[in-house]
Amino acid sequence: MEYKMFLIKYAEIGTKGKNRYVFEDILCKRMRSRLKRFGSFEIKRDYGRIFVEARSEYDFDDVVATLQQIFGIVGICPVTVVESLEYDEIAKGVVESIDKEYDDRDFTFKVNVRRNNKEFPITSMDMNAKLGGELLAKFEDEGLSVDVHKPEITVNVEIRKIVYIYSKVIPGPGGLPVGTNGKAVSLLSGGIDSPVASYMIAKRGVEIEAVYFHSPPHTSERAKEKVKELGRIVSQYSGVMKLHIVNFTDIQLAIYDKCPHDELTIIMKRIMFKLAEDIAKRDDCQCIVSGESIGQVSSQTTFSLGVINEAVDEIPIFRPCIGMDKQEIVDLSLKIGTYETSCLPYEDCCTIFVAKHPVTKPTLEQIKKSEEKLKGVIEPLYKEALDTMEIVYLR
Repeated sequence: MEYKMFLIKYAEIGTKGKNRYVFEDILCKRMRSRLKRFGSFEIKRDYGRIFVEARSEYDFDDVVATLQQIFGIVGICPVTVVESLEYDEIAKGVVESIDKEYDDRDFTFKVNVRRNNKEFPITSMDMNAKLGGELLAKFEDEGLSVDVHKPEITVNVEIRKIVYIYSKVIPGPGGLPVGTNGKAVSLLSGGIDSPVASYMIAKRGVEIEAVYFHSPPHTSERAKEKVKELGRIVSQYSGVMKLHIVNFTDIQLAIYDKCPHDELTIIMKRIMFKLAEDIAKRDDCQCIVSGESIGQVSSQTTFSLGVINEAVDEIPIFRPCIGMDKQEIVDLSLKIGTYETSCLPYEDCCTIFVAKHPVTKPTLEQIKKSEEKLKGVIEPLYKEALDTMEIVYLR
């Protein structure tokens, strides 16, 4: 069945009161941007509803798949439109929509009429009964029956200036439109967790930039390309992603040469987060995002995370995976499409320079004492890392 219109449902946006129009505007902007490559579409709002009207031929599956990647959308409803407000035309539209939508009509249903146009002369309750009778008269012999409490199908009829009929709601990703809650710098590695963390923060309306710490020749170009591909996958949901590629080799070698090996990961991560903070300040980002989960590895104990956090002075660090176990993170990575790429065997800098017996209960006093050995060495390397960053835009 070819549809010329979709009704877009949202949830949280409806709770924003007088600011709701701001969220709606950004959601409409996102949809226009994402759909323009599939044809000509008009995005319009009407009293708490957003409609996508196709003005050209389009591929249904491509358009629906794209809408399912836009945060803020909770439901995508293919709509049958009836231009007339005459009862007979509405009834005809309802019957035809069920006839075309379902080959097998052996199911229970109810009709749910919303009469936004109060000039329409028939009440919603009466319309429910009358349209339900029309459907039974047509399809009862095929097994159609009424169940107003737990129907398998709800036939929704919205009476506005024109009439919209829909009975299928394709789930969207939920959340808030990207761009409604500022920007973040996400530490993106080649693992499973960091792309999931980036996705989860973007779902809260946050625009994502990313930083990747590259350590050639210890990490290969393939490792860098793997991270770029992960960023591209996440950008299907988050929008265009600005990726900062930081050459981290000399810093890591200095840490390896000067500091106790069981503290390598903690000190390395402290410097990574400090670099991320400087990048965030440069690009007016309000937070740093990381993929840690408590207890998953030695650098993710509560002791270690506390010591790492101290390196950042002014910008909050968000860890959306913090309370998830590994399987929950894997399940979400499978859902968003990053898992297979994350499992490619190209190691990042965090997995190359790992001690055999890393400290799991570091103290800030001891770590700072070890970092004293880097004074006079780390400062020029830190500056060079920022000055020589590669910037890539992923889409």
